[in-house]
Amino acid sequence: MPQYNPPLRDMQFVMHELLNVVDELKMLPGHEDIDADTINAVLEEGGKFAAEVLAPINLSGDAEGCTLDKASHEVTAPKGFKEAYKQYVEGGWPALSCDPTYGGQGLPHTVNQFFYEMLNSANQAWTMYPGLSHGAYEALHAHGTPEQKALYLPKLTSGEWTGTMCLTEPHCGTDLGLLRTKAEPQADGTYKITGAKIFISAGEHDLADNIVHLVLARLPDAPAG
Repeated sequence: MPQYNPPLRDMQFVMHELLNVVDELKMLPGHEDIDADTINAVLEEGGKFAAEVLAPINLSGDAEGCTLDKASHEVTAPKGFKEAYKQYVEGGWPALSCDPTYGGQGLPHTVNQFFYEMLNSANQAWTMYPGLSHGAYEALHAHGTPEQKALYLPKLTSGEWTGTMCLTEPHCGTDLGLLRTKAEPQADGTYKITGAKIFISAGEHDLADNIVHLVLARLPDAPAG
């Protein structure tokens, strides 16, 4: 069985002894009360989740992979992935660095990044699922309308819903300046999307009740490139 030993002492050394990260974080709005004990406790529990829940199912991501039901067009994640995601949600991990306004815990992104380093090390395939939700959350938090934020952010924060970022198209992968998908404003405030997207990470699965797809597209007046 695959094993993972979280490098907690290394992380604590880098954060507290090398970078004095607590003093730096205290200068940021909303993090005045952060302390080393809180950070250490979060990372210790996160390490347990990575080692005890994710590492044991790492092999199934490679050996089994996802399954597509061609009749229903539904995708089933590898064995153990759905159960692990349920534990991830029940532990409150999706909310770690999210805005308290929408149910988040409001911890620094630095702490969340150290947590995700352990998740990726223990089971990178599984971590792709909740990892994409962070991108969707941040985009909506920064640019969403009040109505969009009220609808989507609490669900993404709790983990009830997951998210994706639909970027790649058949003719362009990393060179997004070549994308052709269009977004045309409609009278009711919505957009008519035309185009094709492929290879969308976490684009379909059975881990959550709903998947929020954020689509990168060009407006009619968008500049070239």
